[in-house]
Amino acid sequence: MIAIRCRDCNKELISSGNHTQCCGCENMMTIDGDKVTAVDLSRVVMINSEETNKNKNLLSSQDLSFQEERRKRKVRKLDFEIR
Repeated sequence: MIAIRCRDCNKELISSGNHTQCCGCENMMTIDGDKVTAVDLSRVVMINSEETNKNKNLLSSQDLSFQEERRKRKVRKLDFEIR
C-alpha cells in the first residue's frame, strides 16, 4: 500500500490495487497501483511506501564458482589448412 499527499491541495491518496486515483488540482497527482505521476513530482510527498526486497543473488554459490572458472578459460584457436 502506497500513500501520497499533494502539497498543493493537501489531498492524500492511498493505492488500492489497479484502481487509478487523481487529486484533481493543477498538479494532477495520480496513483495507479504502484506508479505515482504528477506534473511536478517535487510537490508530492510519499507518506507510506512498499519496499519490495528482491533477492539479488539468483545463483547459488556453486553456480557462481562455476561461472568464475568458466570465465578463466582460454579460447582455443584451431588452425586449418586452406587448399
